[in-house]
Amino acid sequence: MSSSLSRDLILLILQFLDEEKFKGTLHKFEQECGLFFNLEYFEELVLSGNWDEIETYLLGFTRVTDNRYSMKIFFEIHKQKYLEALDMLDRAKAVEILAKDLKVFSTFNEGLYKEMTQLITLDNFRENDQLVGYRDTKTARAIMLVELKKLIEANPLFREKLEFPSIRNSRLRMLINQSLNWQHSLCLNPRQNPDIRTLFTDHSCRNSNDSFAQMNGNSQLMGSVPKPDGLLPISSNGPFQLPTSPVQTPLWTWMSIPSTASHPAVSGAANAPGFGVLGNPGATIPKGPGEYSDGAPKVRFPGAPERVMLPGSNPVQSGSADEFPKTLVRTLCQGSVATSMDFHPNQQTLLLLGTTVGDISLWEASSREKLFSRSFQLWDIGNSSMISKSALTKDPSVSVRRILWTSDGNIFGVAFSKHIMQLYRYHGGNDIRPHLEIDAHIGSVNDLAFCHPNKQLCAVTCGDDKTIKVWDVGTGATLYTFEGHAAPVFSVCPHNKENVHFVFSTSIDGKIKAWLYDLAGSRVDYDAPGRSCTTMAYSADGKRLFSCGTSKDGESHVVEWNENEGSVKRAYQGFLKHSSNVVQFDTTKNRFLAVGDDYSIKVWDMDNVNLLTTIDAEGDLPASPRIRFNKDGTLLAVSANENRIKILATADGLRLMRTYDNHSLLASRVASETLTLNGGTRNLDSVKRRTTEESNATGVWRPAEISEAAQLQLLRLSSAVNIDKISRLMYTNSGTSILALASNAVHLLWRWLRTKQNLGAKATTKIAPHLVQPPSGMLMTNDLTNCRPEDAVPCFALSKNDSYVMSASGGKISLFNMMSFKTMTTFMCPPPVATYLAFHPKDNNIIAVGMDDSTINIYNVRVDEVKNQLKGHSKRITGLAFSFVLKILVSAGADAQIVSWNSESWEMKRSTSLQLPAGRSAAVLSDTQVQFHKDQIHFLVVHETQLSVHEFTELKCLKQWVAGESSSPISHATFSCDSQLIYAGFLDGVIRIFNTENLQVRCQINPTAYLPTNVSSGMVYPQVVAAHPQEVNQFAVGLTDGEVVMLEPTEADGRWGVPQPPPSPAENGLPTPVAAACSDQPKC
Repeated sequence: MSSSLSRDLILLILQFLDEEKFKGTLHKFEQECGLFFNLEYFEELVLSGNWDEIETYLLGFTRVTDNRYSMKIFFEIHKQKYLEALDMLDRAKAVEILAKDLKVFSTFNEGLYKEMTQLITLDNFRENDQLVGYRDTKTARAIMLVELKKLIEANPLFREKLEFPSIRNSRLRMLINQSLNWQHSLCLNPRQNPDIRTLFTDHSCRNSNDSFAQMNGNSQLMGSVPKPDGLLPISSNGPFQLPTSPVQTPLWTWMSIPSTASHPAVSGAANAPGFGVLGNPGATIPKGPGEYSDGAPKVRFPGAPERVMLPGSNPVQSGSADEFPKTLVRTLCQGSVATSMDFHPNQQTLLLLGTTVGDISLWEASSREKLFSRSFQLWDIGNSSMISKSALTKDPSVSVRRILWTSDGNIFGVAFSKHIMQLYRYHGGNDIRPHLEIDAHIGSVNDLAFCHPNKQLCAVTCGDDKTIKVWDVGTGATLYTFEGHAAPVFSVCPHNKENVHFVFSTSIDGKIKAWLYDLAGSRVDYDAPGRSCTTMAYSADGKRLFSCGTSKDGESHVVEWNENEGSVKRAYQGFLKHSSNVVQFDTTKNRFLAVGDDYSIKVWDMDNVNLLTTIDAEGDLPASPRIRFNKDGTLLAVSANENRIKILATADGLRLMRTYDNHSLLASRVASETLTLNGGTRNLDSVKRRTTEESNATGVWRPAEISEAAQLQLLRLSSAVNIDKISRLMYTNSGTSILALASNAVHLLWRWLRTKQNLGAKATTKIAPHLVQPPSGMLMTNDLTNCRPEDAVPCFALSKNDSYVMSASGGKISLFNMMSFKTMTTFMCPPPVATYLAFHPKDNNIIAVGMDDSTINIYNVRVDEVKNQLKGHSKRITGLAFSFVLKILVSAGADAQIVSWNSESWEMKRSTSLQLPAGRSAAVLSDTQVQFHKDQIHFLVVHETQLSVHEFTELKCLKQWVAGESSSPISHATFSCDSQLIYAGFLDGVIRIFNTENLQVRCQINPTAYLPTNVSSGMVYPQVVAAHPQEVNQFAVGLTDGEVVMLEPTEADGRWGVPQPPPSPAENGLPTPVAAACSDQPKC
């Protein structure tokens, strides 16, 4: 369904089918649309035993594997079907049901399936102790129906689908009659008894000599429902005019016509009376270079006043390329590909970034400091729609489509590729607080803008559901929904002229529409040049309108519109090659247009269609770079390869950067010298931070070092269970729990509860969690048959919905239910022994299992079968990582080999060997772990001797940090949730935090800061490290003495250490070399 109105229309059709007694069609339509689950019909099917129809009807709303409620529903139905076959002594049918319908449940409860299979061997299944109370078929069905109703009501997939909305009888008929009455009132010669013979075309009264019979007053459509009193007279919208030719409405004409319509049509009301919108003959582009001449044909709207553009109305002089920002002054390393950028309107060196992996960041471009970073997460999953929950569960990958400040810079909005828009409040510095989360559209939220209709701050969004919506930024309430596009809406451009507020919208099929803030439908309907996927923007003074887009064939167009005539005024020349992406553009200084195209930035003077200049930003740009000017046009942000952002500046921009950089340094020094109120003494942390900053100012940089518990926030997770060392550790994907696997095969789960102090129930060091233990007291414990835990390699993997954990400790692999702690099934009896587990990112039923015999088994849980066996290593598998973007699996082994595999065909793609430091031999190699970066393109390799970052195509090492003679071996390491940091534990108990961009140590936590005073750091160290899935600066370590410790920086610091500043640009204003800013680390 494309919109809320489409949903309403479907429900009206369901009501109509019910009133007309089309029962078969009604129930088929209920099942196909999935909007209303008819419990009465379902009850009839169950009591009559129509099993095939029951399953068909249910499949319109849920499937067996959707959740535990759905699984139970289908199981109860198939079980009853099976028992009835046995009761009728039809063993052949019972065997068929057992093999066809009940086999799927054996994966989750093998014991129950075996017990049901044994019923076939009994002369009467009532001999089974649990079925001794089974009476007759009718009674059993009635009892089952009661249970099914409870399961359906508890199933979240059926919420809001069990009650049909309260709708006035014959509502669809009434709407049709209202439409016919309206059409009749517009007739030039309306007749008292109109002849309405069809709904396929608009009604118009015929002459008296026409041969058609007239419809009398008792006509089913016109007479059955009286004309509603609330119907507006035609005079309220002015006289109806019949256009004489298909034309486009001038942009300015409709703005001055007030609307009094009270409701939209279901179809979007593109042809509202009084606006005369017919036809869409796309705007013409000149065939040759140059502007339109006075003799060129112009599209005009009949009856519209002639408006003349007087000479000098746009007093812009031809611009010089020297006034355009083109000097490279900064390079920022984001960590993933930027999709949207926006400078703060007042603090014009602050840059907001959104990326392909859903991260948002705030940078101070002058100092290259990342002030704030957050990965995508739902703030309140309980308030999200089932559609968005389902979409995020099936595919958790999310990207940012648009990020934007409000005009005052106090709020910014983020539009995501999955349903959601989030609004944040900005309080200065790195103080950014969540404001509103809105489930805005079905599918992607493609664009976001802010506006002030009626002096009220609103957000305008558009999406894949073909709608444009206007939201109250204060409350999150929906103010307007505009419908009328036939394809997903790509962009929005709100504006106002002479106190008339309106919104332009563009769709991917090349349509441009305009809307007033009312419910009267679109006012204009244009074809974008080349039917391209287009964005629109006004010049800074709001007087000139431009659009830029790319067609399906890759042809790009940048044009200026003549609002008075509804035509293209200028078509800018300079696109020589076809583009595979929709090109982005921006305007600045009421003078320049800039487009990211052909691995460069193309610049035009607004008054000249010929290309002014091309800027390559010292190279290394993607084919269609993203670009964004600051408010004054003195800085330009450009996306570059390797996840970088280049900042270009004019001479004024260089001065601006130096000014903010000096202010930032001064502010940090003043802050470090602030005295505390506790006895008038200086705070120790402040003094240490000051020392670090002063050393930075003098050019001598050192990583922060933490040696005392007072310098960080920590929490020890208590356990009443006697365990040895922690072998595996992870946060749940929701960030509300921590799961640990001890070396004795016991699992421990700590869960944070929802409280007033922790409304999101998120893991935090401020509140102690609850150790989850089932009432039975039975913990999740791995199978240990015929194995020695001390010789085993424990491993586990968590499903993306946090419902199941797959785990092994040297014996069979166990599948546990995370809610009940019950063992669902066990499989793969050793030898060989499982040493690493990873769920397929697209299908929880597919698992990659690394084995100690060097093979990788691709196992399908649903059918209990190894589908593929991958061979490419010579020693046991120690690491597996999937990239859900690239469709590859990367494996690592104790043989120091790294191999990539196609995760669809399971063919080997490439293989490489880990580069060892001098003096290390292959015979003494330890485990090698792999983990994908947030961008799903690069991956981290962890070995006791080194950390290295690789790219997937050639498996080439891009960066490497090698543990020197003074460093203890690495025990384990992991990316932070945004992949900007690497948390690494060492065998001497030290924890080091690295910057991913250059593998420089940013902060070192000594064991004295987190270990009790009575524990020797040489004996206890981090065996495993886990990072919080949403909080960048939170991580946990599992220790060799069985403890789990969570660590966060102090609230005063807010982050771990200070990143090493890259070399400053020379005072003469020369640009900073990219290598100095991003890649001064050792290379592989």
